[in-house]
Amino acid sequence: MTSSGLSNSAPSRIVIVSRESALAMWQARHVQSQLASLYPGAGIEITGVTTEGDRRLDITLAKFGGKGLFVKELEEALAAGRADIAVHSVKDVPMWLPPGYVLAAIGERADPRDAFVSNRYADLSALPAGARVGTSSLRRECQLRARYPRLKIEPLRGNVSTRLRKLDDGQYDAVILAAAGLKRLGLEDRITRLLTPSESLPAPGQGALGIECLESRADLVGQLAPLDHAATAWCVAAERAFSRALSGSCNVPLGAYAEIEGAHIRLRGFVGAPDGSRLVSGEQKGSNKDAEALGTALAEQLKGQGATDILAKLQT
Repeated sequence: MTSSGLSNSAPSRIVIVSRESALAMWQARHVQSQLASLYPGAGIEITGVTTEGDRRLDITLAKFGGKGLFVKELEEALAAGRADIAVHSVKDVPMWLPPGYVLAAIGERADPRDAFVSNRYADLSALPAGARVGTSSLRRECQLRARYPRLKIEPLRGNVSTRLRKLDDGQYDAVILAAAGLKRLGLEDRITRLLTPSESLPAPGQGALGIECLESRADLVGQLAPLDHAATAWCVAAERAFSRALSGSCNVPLGAYAEIEGAHIRLRGFVGAPDGSRLVSGEQKGSNKDAEALGTALAEQLKGQGATDILAKLQT
């Protein structure tokens, strides 16, 4: 472990804990490489764990605990001192971190879009009635059902290679995956078409990596600061504030996507019913210095448009 000390001191060793999927390990190695460049004299190590979310592939996340099951074991490794930092896809990080933990750095965002992947069809509009589209994201399901009610949306769990294999085996006519994950794994050629945010609004934090550590580790917080990408961090802060204000979780079909426009942030968001029967959306612009306030303001706007009623029905 790194020794406690001044936040600007160079570490002698940093241990990264990561899920063991190919994508998660790519992300951990990416951060490992960045840290090795920053601190060439330090030993930067990776230790892998299998999380409950990785083990329970038989049911959707919304039915057995949500995204927190992907990070619980990683946080336990931090608390026990077996690792110093955890690397996450920000979209998989619960909106409320447990007390004592902090996202110390948000890396520069990769492609935030969803990707349409099919071996037979060029895009969603080409799919015939009854075509099977695989996704276990309520966010994607809601938008797909609202735009293409003729399609049959079916659950799809597993790592990226497993999902693609199920497509190739003919279990689905198409699947929707995060573009960033496909590109990071060198699978960009599997992307049939990238979906614009207007077609499929991304999840809060999609495409960005977050580095978590114990809040008490002031040394690490300082050492990780160079990896924090300000523009991405502002956008992610706005998106996650929007989600928190709407009690965002795997049980809520919700999307949020922020973009930097000069000194301002443009934030788009939606919340809907899983079956796509109701969907309210909107956008606001605000200063990048008030990213969280912008997210909260957009959430309040959508509550006035019917989001409160949608959320209430999701609780029944």
